[in-house]
Amino acid sequence: MKCKLNVFTLAMLAQAGIMSAVMAQGFDLSQANTSKVKFDKWVCKACKAETGVNGNIGVGLGYQHSDDLRAANAMGTDNELAAKLDADVRYSNEQGYNAEFNADNLGMDNSRAQLSAGQAGHYQVNANFRQITTFDTDNALTPYLGVGSDQLSLPNNWVTAGSTSAMTQLATDLYAFDMDLKRQRYGLGFEYQSEQLWQTYINYEREQKKGLKTSSGSFFNQSMMLAEPVDYTTDMIEAGISFNGQNWFTALNYNGSRFSNQYSQLSFDNAFNPTFGAQTVGVMALDPDNESHIVSLQGQYRFDTTRVNGRVLYGQMSQDQQFVTQGYAYALPQQSANAEVDLLGINLKAQTRISRDLKLSAVYDYNERDNTTQVEQWTQISINDVTGQVAYNTPYDFSYHSAKLAADYRIVRGVKFAAGFDYRRDDRDYQDREITDDSTLWSSLRITKFADMNLFFKASYGLKDGSRYQASELTSSESNALLRKYNLADRERTQVEARFSYSVTPALSVDLGARYALDDYDETVIGLTESKDLSLDSSINYLITDNIDISGFYSYQTIDLDQAGSDNFASATWQATIEDQINVVGLNLAYRNLLQDKLTLGLDYTYSDSNSDTQVTQAITGNYGDYFAKVHNANLYANYQVSEHLGLRLDYKYERYQDNDAAQSGQVDEIWNVLTFGNNSHNYNAQLVMLSVNYRL
Repeated sequence: MKCKLNVFTLAMLAQAGIMSAVMAQGFDLSQANTSKVKFDKWVCKACKAETGVNGNIGVGLGYQHSDDLRAANAMGTDNELAAKLDADVRYSNEQGYNAEFNADNLGMDNSRAQLSAGQAGHYQVNANFRQITTFDTDNALTPYLGVGSDQLSLPNNWVTAGSTSAMTQLATDLYAFDMDLKRQRYGLGFEYQSEQLWQTYINYEREQKKGLKTSSGSFFNQSMMLAEPVDYTTDMIEAGISFNGQNWFTALNYNGSRFSNQYSQLSFDNAFNPTFGAQTVGVMALDPDNESHIVSLQGQYRFDTTRVNGRVLYGQMSQDQQFVTQGYAYALPQQSANAEVDLLGINLKAQTRISRDLKLSAVYDYNERDNTTQVEQWTQISINDVTGQVAYNTPYDFSYHSAKLAADYRIVRGVKFAAGFDYRRDDRDYQDREITDDSTLWSSLRITKFADMNLFFKASYGLKDGSRYQASELTSSESNALLRKYNLADRERTQVEARFSYSVTPALSVDLGARYALDDYDETVIGLTESKDLSLDSSINYLITDNIDISGFYSYQTIDLDQAGSDNFASATWQATIEDQINVVGLNLAYRNLLQDKLTLGLDYTYSDSNSDTQVTQAITGNYGDYFAKVHNANLYANYQVSEHLGLRLDYKYERYQDNDAAQSGQVDEIWNVLTFGNNSHNYNAQLVMLSVNYRL
């Protein structure tokens, strides 16, 4: 599409970096001849910097009703009465000192706020807060006492049994509990910019994550779903200093993090009759404390028509928390893993303009993950036929090289052709296939020469192959020799994409897109043999009148997978077909300037329908049952401007949600040797009414 560029548009383009190509040709402002410019006469009389306090601040109070905890993900809170604070307040003076406070849904379960102050062009300090809560279910069932702690015990009247259906006290001792995770992040930051060539910054953040997540414990072939306590603290710090000149830039940065878990282990009673070893209490290790440190050096240099930049990083991850030894009677070669992993990364990029119409670029990446942890002998405690054998911890190493070459050529004004070649080699130690090579050839065509229409087409073809495929003695000695893991297998990939944008009238625009990808694993006998991915999307925007506008979108995606399997460690004896479909529809409607330009009415609505169907054929075809999730979300709102400074807003939010997941829809004792959390599928209606008052300063 074509449009005229005004002063403000050009300023925005320059800020976004779109003018960099012009600068590369020698038209950088730093190279301009300003010797005869009379700066004292160059004054914009209409440009007046806004000083003082300005912005908006608002408070809201609402009522929320639902019969399922999961609804709080959409409503923003699980409280029946909800209150929030929204703010966008700024202060500045003529000396360049400024302060800003932003808040979004502060007081709700998902919220954020930031306060910053400083002097423009010199320094800035900021403090920030963000909270994200994920709600799962309020109907998880368990007989275990002590949920939320690191010791799960059964009631005194519990009677063990050989199967879940024979547990006589199960129905009596079950109770429901909530499953959710709350993450809070606090941060402080400081930036300083000198009047010379350098600037520096330092940021510190602490994240605390608390709640429960699903885990499981087992004794031989019997297991119980357990509520694992989550009480994590992660401290993160990043700092850096940068220098820049007329044609160059360089920066040195540090990123560090330290993770600590309040709980090192989780103990749990055996709900079944004791079997081998007569174990009545189990213990499992939880996520260990660990830390990470990364230092990087990056730089850029610009020649006349060529730009080169690069980055080198080095890091180390480590953890040395002591092992959990309760219930383990063998001698340990060491008291902790004392694990260390070294990281190395190199990135180089070059871009040059050969002519006004031709641009070339090249990118090279190298990343290495070197596990330097000492390899030791460990005596296994297991429930399979390798009990008592010596095992070794496997020091997995990983590295990859990637290179990309691309050319961008303007055929005529408004018609641009691009083509390129991408290559990547992955090198993995102790894997079924240690080397894989992935090559992709692609081309695209972009047409923007028409005043009201844009077109884009892209096609690519890729091949993946590699070294000899063989089962690793340390990782998969029990695997079928014909099995090919999809991420390591030979693959042929064909992909096409097209996009179309059309402004039918100044008030009506339409966007359409389509993408299709075919992955063919023609050398695979056991495993994933074919994958098809089709996605379509469309959107429409229509300004019906100056006061009424409507927009909508629709997206569709289907993923079809074909898989072959074997139940005799030989050739394929069964086949499976998996079909996933996702449909999403959205509608936005706004009617402004009602009641003497004071009232705005609006509607935001989305509907999503996803389902998955699996069919397995082995002599006869059987349907595993489909999974589905359907959700309607609607938000009706009214904005009324009482006065120049005071505004009111009324929101009504509604959600209708249904899903059916076989993994969560069974009863607690539906599987004879697994004690589950019961039926945790969702089927609910949720509503929220909120009145907000907004004041413009």
